[in-house]
Amino acid sequence: MMNIELVEKADYCRLIEIWEASVRATHDFLTEDDLQELKPLILEQYFDAVDLSCAKGDTGEIQGFCGVDNGNIEMLFIAPDMRGQGIGALLTGHAIKEQGVSKVDVNEQNVQALGFYLHMGFHITGRSPVDGQGKPYPLLHLAL
Repeated sequence: MMNIELVEKADYCRLIEIWEASVRATHDFLTEDDLQELKPLILEQYFDAVDLSCAKGDTGEIQGFCGVDNGNIEMLFIAPDMRGQGIGALLTGHAIKEQGVSKVDVNEQNVQALGFYLHMGFHITGRSPVDGQGKPYPLLHLAL
């Protein structure tokens, strides 16, 4: 049984652990330099720029999290050993129902995430040739 809760700053260390493990498992197109460049930005800036919710299991351990801003899912990361257990769908459903989410951007190379969001009812509305940092990782824009 998973519970959705708001994230507190004290949770950021666990979130960055999940973020890094998840990115390493799903974003094989990123270089090590990309990852090391992003990590402090995520921890020191991006977490504070979004409304963060997390999924906690029976033990109280955070298993995944979602960051929302202005109707967009800006981040959704699940601990790799917990993938495929409905946590992403639970967090996404919560974001849609409780936070008014209707949009998400996905790295074009992240075919697993694209398939997940298409399964959740999103559809592709556009494409950008670069990511938010201006790197050559195309983004697909999706909407409900």
